[in-house]
Amino acid sequence: MTDRPLLAVDAPSLYFRAFHGIPESAARTGAGEPVNAIRGFLDMLAQLIRTRRPDRLVCALDADWRPAWRVALVPSYKAHRVAHGEVEEVPSSLQKQVPVLLEVLAAVGIPAFGVAGYEADDVLGTLAATQPAPVEVVSGDRDLYQLVDDARGTRLLYCGRGVAKLEDSDDAAVQAKYGVPARWYADFAAMRGDASDGLPGVPGVGEKTAARLIARYGGVEQIVAALDDPDAGFAPGVRTKLLASRDYLAAALPVCKVALDVTLPDFDATLPSAPRDADALLALASRWNLAGSARRLVDAMAGPEADR
Repeated sequence: MTDRPLLAVDAPSLYFRAFHGIPESAARTGAGEPVNAIRGFLDMLAQLIRTRRPDRLVCALDADWRPAWRVALVPSYKAHRVAHGEVEEVPSSLQKQVPVLLEVLAAVGIPAFGVAGYEADDVLGTLAATQPAPVEVVSGDRDLYQLVDDARGTRLLYCGRGVAKLEDSDDAAVQAKYGVPARWYADFAAMRGDASDGLPGVPGVGEKTAARLIARYGGVEQIVAALDDPDAGFAPGVRTKLLASRDYLAAALPVCKVALDVTLPDFDATLPSAPRDADALLALASRWNLAGSARRLVDAMAGPEADR
């Protein structure tokens, strides 16, 4: 274990948050093109670097925001977010900013990648499972609570209320919030359901009931196995609901679980102390009116002299 963390950043989570948190009118180029998502993302990254002092940083992307293998298991998965065909409903002014953001990250020297057939969550899960600890996953996605692992040194920096109000979550924090250990969070989510992901859950089983079931029996597989035991002690109504949802639970659990074994491309996670291509960064900052945000990120990367 190294002393300083790898920051594994859920890039879509942060740039969507930046896009919706900063008015387009407040961040434009001279030609009127919005750059609110880019500026906000770079400023969030700078703040994370200043406050967490990582020595490694990777941004995970959605190469496939709605993988076919997850949809095959639960057809409603993210169906409400589909604009047309299998294209995610994303504001056009945000879509135009993402390629520019990726150019900026490349010039800075921060790797940003996705993997075909997988979501950013799966890239983050694999980073957490394979990279030297400590690993701090940065996201506003509750699904990633399942990655928290005190023994391995993996935490979730949950930014549901913004990067300035990070919730630094270990296993105790997950248990305090949801009543289940982090290792069972995916099972908890499968039973409870998640409207934001189009997961219906088990009808009539909410957070409290799901937490009680996990506390007594374990995860979904253990709960389903116990249904066949007449002495397992289920309340009759709960048993009936779980039996009716047996097939759903078998399909939903692998959908809710983040992949930990995705084949990642070659990358160097080392956070540089200066931009990898200063000329390219300067040109991008000038073209897209990003000078202030780019400078704050570069200054954060340089860091205190004592850290270098």
